[in-house]
Amino acid sequence: MRKRSVIAAAAAAGALAVLAVTPAQATESGSALKIRGVQYDAPGADSNSCSTGNTRDEYLTIKNYSASVTVNLKGYVVRDATGNSYTFTNNHYLQPGDFVKLRGGKGTESDASNVAYRGSCNFIWNNDRDTVYLKTPSGQGADSHAYTKSGSDRDGNGYVTFHG
Repeated sequence: MRKRSVIAAAAAAGALAVLAVTPAQATESGSALKIRGVQYDAPGADSNSCSTGNTRDEYLTIKNYSASVTVNLKGYVVRDATGNSYTFTNNHYLQPGDFVKLRGGKGTESDASNVAYRGSCNFIWNNDRDTVYLKTPSGQGADSHAYTKSGSDRDGNGYVTFHG
């Protein structure tokens, strides 16, 4: 009996070692802020013209999942796999359960309208696959998710939900 328990323990340890080195699709910390989802493919033909384009329809939703803590987004960074990034430079407070849509294009940030703009009319999220990172002001990872159009977007609408 002792040999079986030793073998079982070794097998379990080996399985844990395999799990530890297997790349994950998502990393999460204890942060209250999470990436709720991303509209990575704006409806219609992609056009990054500031006056007539549809970059405003490409957005990332960040939600405060805390039940009691208000979080200021100032200093948080959102970036993609190739290093395109946006830093929240203004105070933007998310009450518990509240969210913000970080949109492409130019506009006025508003707590009341739950919106921030990247200030660029260029698309950031790839339409076939990408990785979305949310970093705290100190540079720590708050949340990250990889997606693929074929594997993550089951209904093909260009939107992927990570946290409900």
